[in-house]
Amino acid sequence: MTETPSEQLVVCLDNDGYDASLERRKIYIALVDQDADKHGMLRVIDESGEDYLYPKASFGPITLPAA
Repeated sequence: MTETPSEQLVVCLDNDGYDASLERRKIYIALVDQDADKHGMLRVIDESGEDYLYPKASFGPITLPAA
């Protein structure tokens, strides 16, 4: 997968209240959404395969080294 500027990899740190949609310690793709960011939210493609808004504090960014 090639990461584009409109996507970033994140790891789920806290899935409280979202047990069916998110798994702790799993890596997800987050889509850049400036409106969501203004409200402390992150648009994440979850276990359903669809993108939904989740609290930004529930995720940590992942940076991969260049191959």
